[in-house]
Amino acid sequence: MQRRQLLQLSALGALPASFGLSQSAFAQATGAIQFGCPVPMSGAFAANGKYADLGMKLAIEQYGTALKRPLAYTLLDTEGKPATAVRKVQESAQQLGARFFAGGILSSEALAMGKEAEKAGGLFITTAGADEITGKDCNTATFRWSVPTFGAIEQTVRPLIQLMPKAKRWYTITPQYVFGDGLLSAAKNIFKEKGIEHVGNSYHSLAEKEFSGYITNAIAAKPDVLLLLNFGGQCADTLRQAVSFGMHKNMTILVAWASGLEQFESLGADLCEGLYFGAQYWHTVDSPLNRDLVKRTNAKFKENPNYSLAGSYICTKLLIDGIIKAGSVDQKAVIAALEGMKYQGLTGDEEVRKADHQVLKDYYLLKGKAKARMQNKDDFMEVLSAGKSFMPVDQTGCKLS
Repeated sequence: MQRRQLLQLSALGALPASFGLSQSAFAQATGAIQFGCPVPMSGAFAANGKYADLGMKLAIEQYGTALKRPLAYTLLDTEGKPATAVRKVQESAQQLGARFFAGGILSSEALAMGKEAEKAGGLFITTAGADEITGKDCNTATFRWSVPTFGAIEQTVRPLIQLMPKAKRWYTITPQYVFGDGLLSAAKNIFKEKGIEHVGNSYHSLAEKEFSGYITNAIAAKPDVLLLLNFGGQCADTLRQAVSFGMHKNMTILVAWASGLEQFESLGADLCEGLYFGAQYWHTVDSPLNRDLVKRTNAKFKENPNYSLAGSYICTKLLIDGIIKAGSVDQKAVIAALEGMKYQGLTGDEEVRKADHQVLKDYYLLKGKAKARMQNKDDFMEVLSAGKSFMPVDQTGCKLS
């Protein structure tokens, strides 16, 4: 099965939940512990949502039951819009009794859903990146698996400066919302510390599809490094246009937050060669849980897991493990069970920091391989470095009650 077919099948399977909560087959099990998968299934980030759906499905099917009750979930199309996301969480909580939510591809929707899950007496865990999620806007019901924007920049911009000390001029292209602003702010702090000249920045909206104007502005600034701070399809479109302008021949290109394997497949090895990417996850990581996930994904889908699938899988797994550890579906009991939890995760040793509910895990700096060096169809990248970078809790602004 090719990824394109997988997406088509995923989309077909998602239709009932998208059109009405009561129609979701996964939500019909009697006495089930209800989960919600609130992700964009339409719009610019639909591809990420479709793989996230598969990740939750894989975890739910793997466990089957918890506390002698069946597990069930409903797919919720947030459309990438905070207001829609909040409404879908409200509906699933009221109509189905859902209390456990894993999703929120975009930081803006994740921030809104975390607050709504808390009101509903539930839990929310996300892979969104804005520092505020486990920072000044944290709440007791929200957890985050992914490294936030601060750590992503620390593990990409800083090591690349070390690799290329003569690259003193950097240009940034940034999506204008909380996630992009977080990445940009963290990058500027390192630029200032390291004496890097920030020769310009182009902001764009989440609805933008044409990036040639921003590319032209970047070329005119004559940077040594082009730093892309956008994500998903928008990042892929920016990269294609940058390479079509020949920018990869004249400067280094770094993507701070890549969407992983599906992005590299859509771009192709020739375009990825020599480019640098930051990543939350890579399927070759040698940890017991990741080896198991790769095995399961290959068995079910005949493909390796990508970031969107893996992130949703581990978020769902953490919720289920928290329920089992607590011996209850009570909100406070599951929160207490997750706080401080140490476990062998997809990236190796991972820990849920009690003070802000941030999972402490590795972030990766990857470099695109030449096509001739690829050992298999998914061997797009070599891992240059990995590490953990997180703000001290007293600097995050998080004050959990």
